[in-house]
Amino acid sequence: MNIRETLERIEYDTLVPQAAKSAETRGRDRAEPEDDLRPSYQRDRDRIIHCKAFRRLKHKTQVFLAPEGDHYRTRLTHVLEVTQIGRTIAKSLRLNEVLTEAIGLGHDLGHSAFGHAGEAALNKLVHGGFDHYRQSVRVVEVLENDGRGLNLTVEVRDGILKHSKGEKGELLRTRPKSRALTLEGDIVRISDIIAYVNHDIDDGIRADIIREDDIPADILSTLGRTGGARIDRMVRDVITSTLARDYAQIAMSAEVLEALEALRKYMFENMYLREPVTTEIVKAQAMLTALFEYVVAHPDEFLQTHNGEPVERLAIDFIAGMTDRYAMNLYARLFLPRKWGE
Repeated sequence: MNIRETLERIEYDTLVPQAAKSAETRGRDRAEPEDDLRPSYQRDRDRIIHCKAFRRLKHKTQVFLAPEGDHYRTRLTHVLEVTQIGRTIAKSLRLNEVLTEAIGLGHDLGHSAFGHAGEAALNKLVHGGFDHYRQSVRVVEVLENDGRGLNLTVEVRDGILKHSKGEKGELLRTRPKSRALTLEGDIVRISDIIAYVNHDIDDGIRADIIREDDIPADILSTLGRTGGARIDRMVRDVITSTLARDYAQIAMSAEVLEALEALRKYMFENMYLREPVTTEIVKAQAMLTALFEYVVAHPDEFLQTHNGEPVERLAIDFIAGMTDRYAMNLYARLFLPRKWGE
């Protein structure tokens, strides 16, 4: 028995029956020899961490565009916070922590420059629309490794695809067909919102857009008055509620779920859709639209065609992969006059 097989045996011995087991993966698009050290989900996690799209997340917007302050979140720090919350929940429930980690680390690989503002701009530009979760799957299936993708397992790709909620989506999906294939995938879905509503509050306070005391008192009394207290309350609630339902689904109590919905609504109304955030969103969307139109008109300057795909689709891939600063620098080079003598 090699090390991988020993680790797979440990999963059977320590995880609950409802956990996804590495040895029982539905597989990959392209068959590969098994590794003698790492089970399948561990290999997926490592491939995500080492891919270029993951490294670019450090210079992509979370809420505040291209922030200069050292302590504002970026898309990378968001991903790390989601992943750690997810790991805590998975470990406490004796579900597959490594699978949860892989999905968490990969869930936002397809986010464009300027975060959801960029996503909304690109959604208007291409036939079929643009969603960061579908683009994240495209990154791992097609775009990485010069068109070969990362060849991840079905479970990781499914968790990435089904993590997103949007402004009005369900926090916890109830219909079996709409849920992730694994409980671990659904853990990442709820961990995502637990992370972002709390760290976005912190960033909003830092930016002097909201104050902690402005959050409705009934929300604070249910969830807690600090970010740490709220995260602890929600994480514990997910664990106890899921156990109470005997793993039928990843769950939350009605009280906490209602307060979380109210908190998310408060954030949209008082931060995400408020000045000065929206002013910068309009500028970012105009920038990405101009870049898209230029790239489509001059594809040979930027694109390497493959698989006979439309130029518009390849232009979206190129622009979605940009970091904030790359997009701004390219826009300046293409559209702003240079000083004489430069």
